[in-house]
Amino acid sequence: MNKRQFMLAGAGLALTAAGTTNAAVSNRISRADYDVYLKRFNANDMTFIEFYHPDVVLELGAKEIRGNTGIRDFYANVKKYIKETVEVTEFISDEGGIAVEIPTRFECIADWADSFWGVPLKKGQVMRIVSFGFYKVVDRKFSRVKSARYKMIHDWQMGDPQKV
Repeated sequence: MNKRQFMLAGAGLALTAAGTTNAAVSNRISRADYDVYLKRFNANDMTFIEFYHPDVVLELGAKEIRGNTGIRDFYANVKKYIKETVEVTEFISDEGGIAVEIPTRFECIADWADSFWGVPLKKGQVMRIVSFGFYKVVDRKFSRVKSARYKMIHDWQMGDPQKV
């Protein structure tokens, strides 16, 4: 198998010059793998943290969260107040990372006086945004995540989300 065939196959078995076989491990995270992560995240299944490298850095705007336990603790708090539903409309993956376009719906499920967004939230309020996410991957784990808001579709204060 030449290098091109190897890369197109997405890893698999590599043949050495001596003709022996070595198992090659791909660093790439497939769409199917990412969908498992997203299913857990959307279900508030905290095992989603298994996809994060122990030394991960998550950049959410001006906020930076370090370590997979830091991310776990951050989301454990947020998810007490917010039901976050993330979809993926674009997915690109290679050996170094992932780029996604992610429309997201945030529904406040309990009053949150000191919310992450800097405004008090009331149960029932909804916000919808489209963001871009960039994941650097090391050892098949997210090692750096950058998220940037692209488009606001529905603000917390806009009223009935069914009319948007």
